[in-house]
Amino acid sequence: MSPVTAGALQLLALIAALALAYRPLGDHMARVYSSEKHYRPEKWIYKAIGANPSAEMRWPAYLRAVLAFSAVSVLFLYLLQRLQGSLPGSLGFVSIDPDQAFNTAASFVANTNWQSYYGEQAMGHVVQTGGLAVQNFVSAAVGMAVAVALVRGFARSRTGELGNFWADLVRGTVRILLPIAVVGALVLVACGVIQNFAGIHEVGQFMGGTQQWNGGAVASQEVIKELGTNGGGYFNANSAHPFENPTPFSNLFEVFLILLIPFALTRTFGRMVGNLRQGYAILATMGVIWLGFTALMMWTEFAHAGPAFDVAGGAMEGKETRFGIGGSSIFAVATTLTSTGAVNSFHSSYTGFGGGITMLGMQLGEIAPGGVGSGLYGMLIMAIIAVFIAGLMVGRTPEYLGKKIGTREIKLAACYILITPALVLCFTAAAMALPTPGDSMTNSGAHGFSEILYAYTSGANNNGSAFAGLNADTQWFNSTIGIAMLLGRFLPMVFVLALAGSLAEQKPVPETAGTLRTDKPLYAGLLVGTILIITGLTYFPALALGPLAEGLAA
Repeated sequence: MSPVTAGALQLLALIAALALAYRPLGDHMARVYSSEKHYRPEKWIYKAIGANPSAEMRWPAYLRAVLAFSAVSVLFLYLLQRLQGSLPGSLGFVSIDPDQAFNTAASFVANTNWQSYYGEQAMGHVVQTGGLAVQNFVSAAVGMAVAVALVRGFARSRTGELGNFWADLVRGTVRILLPIAVVGALVLVACGVIQNFAGIHEVGQFMGGTQQWNGGAVASQEVIKELGTNGGGYFNANSAHPFENPTPFSNLFEVFLILLIPFALTRTFGRMVGNLRQGYAILATMGVIWLGFTALMMWTEFAHAGPAFDVAGGAMEGKETRFGIGGSSIFAVATTLTSTGAVNSFHSSYTGFGGGITMLGMQLGEIAPGGVGSGLYGMLIMAIIAVFIAGLMVGRTPEYLGKKIGTREIKLAACYILITPALVLCFTAAAMALPTPGDSMTNSGAHGFSEILYAYTSGANNNGSAFAGLNADTQWFNSTIGIAMLLGRFLPMVFVLALAGSLAEQKPVPETAGTLRTDKPLYAGLLVGTILIITGLTYFPALALGPLAEGLAA
């Protein structure tokens, strides 16, 4: 079987698995977030934190709860790292330096999981399991809660109430993430992913000396790393490490976990707004972009350009032979079109255009299908922009799901889409202009510029994957990328929740003959075009200096 055929079959198997899970999981999540019943373990949690899960919140209160919970999480994880040297189960590792501890705390709480450290050489069992893995669950649940709050804004009328954040957080964790993670961890263990609390041990001679390996609760962290679109690996090699991702089947299963909830949330959206076709339209938009990027990545990496490529069957540099170009390309697109950030290959070693595809996937806003929760609310913001553009074309006040898109709504949507590009481009410009950050680049020219552009794109978009080749463990990059991660995560949430509150207060507008049908293929095509044009106009000059220049020069 040719490598191209193998890659195509893997893609078809992945699509089939996602299709089978789409309806039951989407409907289950809709029931979870619409239920008024509280399970006994959930009641214990509410009592412990002093929350009333039945109290409805308007958007300012919902936002304050999100920010308060996240601020406490950052402080807790920061202190846990700073005290690591005094904690049991530290494997002899010292406490993390202040700038590194801040970067890591911001990274995992913001669902970015950017890592500028060697996991197996820095973090003990307590920090890995009690700190990082816990944040993998709750940061994902926060994103889902904000998405559901926006959906309620469309579904409700004449009220500013968006639900209860604490109930959404706990239900998302207990009823959705935990059950799937338990089953998924068992599958990964069956595939060969390790799960233990072993310490550091020597495994024999290697290059004239002994080699040391760590054990760890890897399977339980790996599953939520992918399911929650987090991406932080237990080991430095991330999902290229055989302890995290040992076989082609485990590789495809991890991609399935990455895409599972973001795609299924479109069904949840359709169910909660009372119109499944609206969910299918969003799903179609996400699916077209995802399939297009995957096909383009495969074509780019399989294209032969010289004898080395002919012998290897494509661009095999930086890729694991057990996954091949097909499995690596599918993983790379899935991880950069979502906010996952896990890698099973080095994106820096991709062809110039291949590296550009991974970068552009993040710059779209990671909405195809995007991160857990963040992908859905990001796509709904773009849907509002598309409706507004269509309204300008025909001279009609734009409407979406029975809600008028007026001046307030479009200003909030515009602020949302401008935040991330501003963070990425300003921080990249500063890093290129100052003398010290440039010393961290391994390469010069277009590829070196791509390393820095990718780092801030990954941080501000809450992705967390690395282009490789950039030494990001410096005070400058730890501090600035940490700031970019926090602002890129929580500033957009301010505008999302404000928009949700504005929509929930409106009176529904009856549909007329002139209403734009947003559940039709024509609108889905308009939405795809809007996404690509807005992103292209924003990032094209920067991409032209980096991956495009490198690809054209090859």
